[in-house]
Amino acid sequence: MNNKQLAEAILEQLQGKKNIVSFTNCITRLRVTVRDRSNIDINAIKQLDGVLGVVDDEAIQVVLGPGKVTKVTNEFAEITGIESSELEEDEFDLADDTKASFKAKQTSPVHRMLKHIGNIFVPLIPGFVASGLILGIANIILNLANPEAGVLDPAILDTSWYQLLSAIGGLLFGSLGIFVGINTAKEFKGTQVLGGIAGLIIYAPVLSDIGALQLFGLDLQISTGLGGLLGVIIAAYLFAEIEKSVRKRMPDALDLLVTPLITILVGSVITLVVIQPIAGWVMGGLTWFLVDVMLEVGGVLGGYVLAATFLPLVTLGLHQGLIPVHLDLIENIGSTTLLPVLAMAGAGQVGAAIAIYLKTKDQRMRKTVSNALPIGILGIGEPLIYGVVLPLGRPFITACLGAGFGGAFLSMQSIGAITVGPSGLALIPLIADSNYLIYIVGLIISYIGGFGMTYLFGFKQEMVEKLYGDQPVTQKKSA
Repeated sequence: MNNKQLAEAILEQLQGKKNIVSFTNCITRLRVTVRDRSNIDINAIKQLDGVLGVVDDEAIQVVLGPGKVTKVTNEFAEITGIESSELEEDEFDLADDTKASFKAKQTSPVHRMLKHIGNIFVPLIPGFVASGLILGIANIILNLANPEAGVLDPAILDTSWYQLLSAIGGLLFGSLGIFVGINTAKEFKGTQVLGGIAGLIIYAPVLSDIGALQLFGLDLQISTGLGGLLGVIIAAYLFAEIEKSVRKRMPDALDLLVTPLITILVGSVITLVVIQPIAGWVMGGLTWFLVDVMLEVGGVLGGYVLAATFLPLVTLGLHQGLIPVHLDLIENIGSTTLLPVLAMAGAGQVGAAIAIYLKTKDQRMRKTVSNALPIGILGIGEPLIYGVVLPLGRPFITACLGAGFGGAFLSMQSIGAITVGPSGLALIPLIADSNYLIYIVGLIISYIGGFGMTYLFGFKQEMVEKLYGDQPVTQKKSA
């Protein structure tokens, strides 16, 4: 199928555009909220040519892979006449069975909180990747221009084009608080510019020039970045709640003038007095546990556990909650030592997928693996997760166990990444201090670990037959 045909086929299986409430897409998935699920056959969607998997969550998430998902989403919008967007539950009339299902899947406040964090940071990932690659190129030039390397003339570092390259690469990271504040306000239905101001309250250098001050009898030390991006999220959420509360009570004639004024003044005071200190303490505790305890004290065992347990977090969408930790590490020490270790989880499932491809004779499974494997190697793991290892069951476990070996190796090396983004081979240019070879060795170890564990203990042909519910489809022998 071409992209338009695939969009039409997905829409048909979702019972037509009258059943579509809203839809949006992330890097790999088309997420569709429907009115009535009763006649939707999830397995039929999975069997469509081009679909790599389906996640039946509060929204039906069709896994299509990077690049393709954007094109199919655009076709989906063209066919339905609905703009890609996300709506809150109370903005549409759900059928009773769908509403009950929606409520049931809101498993916990923690799950909902992490979903919000994902919605805030996922739209920023393309910018992280592009900016990180630009900084990676600048760092390579910097390393090659080192007198000890003797490859490039050090004078190149004083050229205007090199300085411009470095400046462009750092633009997003220097303004990250604003972007996170804006996305947080959007997520919680506040005015986006007020969310950006909430980010500036925490990150604006001009405020740190004030230094110590006394406010309401409290001695405060204004510090740029205290509380990090977690502080920005909480502050922007607070701004949104204050704004909505004030607006309900404000006469229409005064709303534009008074509501933003009260929001900024009250929100800023609470942010400086309460949110910054508490968020700073929380971020410090998370960083201490994951890096100081799990990696530095835990060593090989800690690295193994982190890499081996990361894939389950990805399947639940909980991995997005670690993005503020990565960015806090990048801000404070220049790189995140946590990301390369966690990236081994994807490498483990790559190895597991190769083992499945070699052992199975079923051509449908082989085609699924061959379609999902290239982007899995590049670091986009959802197609392999939802299309291959997770549906088969045991290979998901052996992929996790195999990934742990690479995590254990990298935990001894203390290498970091200069930004967040895809893992796999795509992370290589983003590895700090030119430690590319060490990271590649970690990938190879995880490939081998995932392959070996799955080939020896994780896969039987009966799993494919059970998955498809029939006999395997194999190539016919030529006469």
